Amino acid sequence: MSSNERQHVERVPGARRAKLTPAPGTSPEPVPADDEGPDTAPPVTGAAASGPNDEQLRRDVPPHW
Repeated sequence: MSSNERQHVERVPGARRAKLTPAPGTSPEPVPADDEGPDTAPPVTGAAASGPNDEQLRRDVPPHW
């Protein structure tokens, strides 16, 4: 691997932290393009919306320390 194919640390003036250059073969997008997102997920309905112990979990109160 040559030095141009690696990430490098860049100093950012006025910032407390440095940043890395993008890794080779990666996308600068924060979310990968192949991520379908929340719009494509099927809606949760019926028995899948609640489990067998949901009522007990709603009644439980955590201890006060």
